[in-house]
Amino acid sequence: MAQVGPKQAVYANLAEVAQALGHPHRLELIEHIAQGPRNVEELAQVAGLTFANTSRHLQILRRARLVNTERQGKNVLYSLSGESEVVSLLKALGCTAERNMAEVRQVMSDYFLARDELAPVSREALATMLEAGMVTLLDVRPEHEFNLGHLPGALNMPLADLERRLLALPKDQEIVAYCRGPYCVLSFEAVAALRKKGYRVRRLEDGYPEWKAAGFEVHMGGE
Repeated sequence: MAQVGPKQAVYANLAEVAQALGHPHRLELIEHIAQGPRNVEELAQVAGLTFANTSRHLQILRRARLVNTERQGKNVLYSLSGESEVVSLLKALGCTAERNMAEVRQVMSDYFLARDELAPVSREALATMLEAGMVTLLDVRPEHEFNLGHLPGALNMPLADLERRLLALPKDQEIVAYCRGPYCVLSFEAVAALRKKGYRVRRLEDGYPEWKAAGFEVHMGGE
């Protein structure tokens, strides 16, 4: 039997990681886990999957060392293993697909760009705007995700509550909205709705996990 060389051993393990990523449900679960530690029941609910199916996908991710588990009382919480690296890996996957796959470019054009053709705000530009007090920062994720972690100074206004809370938003200052990540529809929908109401609003270039993975300050709970 031929001996497996070091390169082949590394590639075999890389292939295991790639196989673990090779399912849309697992990619979505990673996006949800990137918001903060979650148990199986919570992940099943937000992803619209059964408990059994969610648990099976999580075990595949765990075997590939993409997620960790931690027991807190009766709950087993899942978190990303090497958060910055996993977030960067998904970012690279998305960029490659957008460049190479016509189907992805079509979806981006038909849905995302149709709702917001303006260039998004970069993380660096937003950090400067926040420091200067030049912007109202809007987190349109659900409250539970906001409490797990959010950008400093962000106002939590879930998309479902946007219409009834418009008076809390200034019309004399630019608004920047963000959500779960580059393919999360919440910020696109919020931007489209607010622009129809006359607000000056743009999106952050990606979302909370990418901001955190880049080393920018984050706050927890109601801070």
